[in-house]
Amino acid sequence: MNREDAIIVGGGPCGLAAAISLKEIGINPLVIEKGNIVNAIYHYPTHQTFFSTSEKLEIGNVPFITENYKPKRNQALSYYREVVKRKELRINSFEKVLQVDKQSEQEFVVETDKAVYTAPVVIVATGYYDHPNYLNIPGEELPKVAHYFKEAHPFFDKDVAVIGGKNSSVDAALELVKAGARVTVLYRGSEYSQSIKPWILPEFDSLVRNEKIKMEFEAHIKEITKDAVIYTKNGQDHTIKNDFVFAMTGYHPDHSFLTKMGVNVDEETGRPHFNPETMETNVKGIFIAGVIAAGNNANEIFIENGRFHGDLIAQALINRR
Repeated sequence: MNREDAIIVGGGPCGLAAAISLKEIGINPLVIEKGNIVNAIYHYPTHQTFFSTSEKLEIGNVPFITENYKPKRNQALSYYREVVKRKELRINSFEKVLQVDKQSEQEFVVETDKAVYTAPVVIVATGYYDHPNYLNIPGEELPKVAHYFKEAHPFFDKDVAVIGGKNSSVDAALELVKAGARVTVLYRGSEYSQSIKPWILPEFDSLVRNEKIKMEFEAHIKEITKDAVIYTKNGQDHTIKNDFVFAMTGYHPDHSFLTKMGVNVDEETGRPHFNPETMETNVKGIFIAGVIAAGNNANEIFIENGRFHGDLIAQALINRR
């Protein structure tokens, strides 16, 4: 059994920022990440541009300098790799935490698929990108249905439905139509979402008005079949020819991972019970960092504000000495 001063579950930007904050007070944590560092960013669309400016993605006082006002995915990957090297962070990548059990008042046992560790402090920074919000409709399990969009090239000359009407849906639709796909966007809202990035909405709306993209508002998906999508609009069923579906319906944190540790989670909001001044949960010694603190409202916490959670945790640990 390996003894650690602290274990951080999740190697995203907020987990890395927490590791840096702890190192600055003399605690050298082990970060355990089931993929590679900033795994969620790696799985973003290949040509993704961030909503935030580069300085708002910085951690550990390491400058993030780009020629663009808003950085792209590949630039962020390069930046966070450099941060890990400069700060000499200890990261066990491609290792999955299976469970965290309380051994005593001062000790937790962390079991992974590769080893068993003990530590007095556990920080959960697991994000939410691994858990899509499923539609729970017939046909969603078909291999042609995806909840993540990577790039558009494979869908040239195909009939593609994009389900959802927010940023990820609009971004995917724009890339798909540029790659020669025939795109229909199915959105349950009655008008464009207010959350769509203002610099991409005019281009998207122009393509809709010029019938390059078919946009269906108030569309409620009923079923996906091998060669069609069936949806209801104004009480009537509609069927469109379809080869592939991107269900961009959002994501949510893994509540069960926290509740198994004894952390209370609000059933309605999905928000863990924690002290916002320290980020400590109702289980003493278990802290949270990043978007997992927002529960089901993923639009409340981003890298740009979640990166400071580690400082709050570090101060709480100092006050405990």
